[in-house]
Amino acid sequence: MTAIKFPELEQLERIIEQLGDRAQTEVVEKIQYQDHEFPIHCITLGSTQPDVPVLAFFGGVHGLEKIGSEVILSYMQTISQLLDWDQEFLARLERSRLVFVPLVNPVGVYLGTRCNGNGVDLMRNSPVEGIGATRIFSGHRITPRLPWYRGDESKMEKEAQALCRVVQQHMFNSPLSIALDLHSGFGIQDRLWFPYASRKTPFAFIAETLALKELFDRCYQHHIYRIEPTCQEYMINGDLWDYLFDDFVQRFEAERLFLPLTLEMGSWLWLRKSPMHLFSRHGLFHPLLPHRQQRIFRRHFMLFDFLFRSLLYPEQWTQLKPRQKAAYEKKASGLWYE
Repeated sequence: MTAIKFPELEQLERIIEQLGDRAQTEVVEKIQYQDHEFPIHCITLGSTQPDVPVLAFFGGVHGLEKIGSEVILSYMQTISQLLDWDQEFLARLERSRLVFVPLVNPVGVYLGTRCNGNGVDLMRNSPVEGIGATRIFSGHRITPRLPWYRGDESKMEKEAQALCRVVQQHMFNSPLSIALDLHSGFGIQDRLWFPYASRKTPFAFIAETLALKELFDRCYQHHIYRIEPTCQEYMINGDLWDYLFDDFVQRFEAERLFLPLTLEMGSWLWLRKSPMHLFSRHGLFHPLLPHRQQRIFRRHFMLFDFLFRSLLYPEQWTQLKPRQKAAYEKKASGLWYE
């Protein structure tokens, strides 16, 4: 097997070199495709203590939506420079941990395809079955020739298993953790989604999630995000985050808090401004013009910083008294589920 290079992987390797021994880097999986080998890198920064809060970033689950990977790489590049001089940022890392897996599906990013090299949609690949009205785009097992193919139900794809291992290793042992998975392609507005994608049921931390949303709304009154459960927009089979969250709840619900979020960057706005990009392979999911790419790289850093600080100072949204928790649950039910 020979290693293969492509722009996003080369950029990641340059950043890893810049970070040097200030980061811990692990190749969590190697994917073979047509006599080539594609690594999946996991990069961690900060404390190695198990009891610190963790913020993790995942990109490239759908290879065609490579803007997610590029936003994460841009953020990592910024961090590599902050580490040289920003004492406040260094102090943050002493009591927290950042985890990055920018290229979950390296073959898909290389090929410019939604699926992996086996034709499987990784975000339809878990054993979770959707409850309620589902469509073909919800995930199917008809044929890998169609999009949204779920793969072999007896085992998950290597890339999906690698993502799960990273989450279970770095996040499940933490008392408080947030995962942010970056995607693009739905709607004209950027959305911040939380579980569930498979059913219209409030998840275990709905009260804390609403408290976090209201804190974000107060701090950034003019933010661009629509915050809602994924099931508000569509129901899907095989969602990896539903699978991981249910696994977490089964093990740790009363002891720890794990919040998986999906940032869905609305790419239809890019198409409205440049409709001819619809005829490009990447045009529906990726901003093609350089100035538009640069704008997307910048616009989400505020969210990243807010999530980081909310983990360091979580009292406002995690330490809810029973009466507060009940009130938030009732409010969330009316806002999202009725």
